[in-house]
Amino acid sequence: MVRWFAVSTLGMPGTPIGRAAGLAADHGCAGLEIRTHPDEQVHTGLSRREVSEVRAAVADHGLEIACLAGYARVCAPGPDGPVVAELRALVDLAHRLGAPSVRVFPGGDVESRDRIGEVLDDLRSSGVRLLVETHDSHPTGEEAVRLVRPFGAPELVSVLWDALHPWRHGEAPARTREVLGEYLAYFQVKDAVGATPVVPGLGAVPLAECGEVLRGWSGWVSLEWEKAWYPDIPPVDAPLRAAAKWFAEYRTG
Repeated sequence: MVRWFAVSTLGMPGTPIGRAAGLAADHGCAGLEIRTHPDEQVHTGLSRREVSEVRAAVADHGLEIACLAGYARVCAPGPDGPVVAELRALVDLAHRLGAPSVRVFPGGDVESRDRIGEVLDDLRSSGVRLLVETHDSHPTGEEAVRLVRPFGAPELVSVLWDALHPWRHGEAPARTREVLGEYLAYFQVKDAVGATPVVPGLGAVPLAECGEVLRGWSGWVSLEWEKAWYPDIPPVDAPLRAAAKWFAEYRTG
């Protein structure tokens, strides 16, 4: 069993990748989850030179890129073409950056099988895995796994378990872990009081239960601190220290 700790740059909006990687390394992270967005340094329009700069900035701090956090919505209303194009662009960027996976959202009630199916060859040839997050229209493990199980290829298409959303929608951590099974590929630590993010351990999310049911599982564990969406919450340092402590407690067994 191997587990690695990372932090998402969502908690450091506007911060250059080199500085974000330095902060992550200072807190004992092995990886950096990179928000991929037009407002940030990393986006799908990066040139070859810019890709090299990002890779070097992360590697210079002894880190790996744990995941690219993209915003494609595989079940979004509308035609398939734009969704497939966005997925392809994210997979290509992940491949160029050396990232093992790309996070996407469900985002609606449109059938996603054909859309994801269109990029299976891209995933296979690039070695990148597509991760559908437990979020928005499919917030529980039971709902999210329905989008990926038809492909029968967890090494290509799996689920990112966001600690908050399944629990908030009535699915206990043990149930989430059970239904995801081999399709669990990534775990995001977060805590909240109501809708407001708080330092892990100070909110209502049952992180101790999450830690226990994750014992025996291998993969990336990342703190997602949503400062990009909640600019008035504190800087990432305190939640990152708390998440690192939680990770250390549950990383083995």
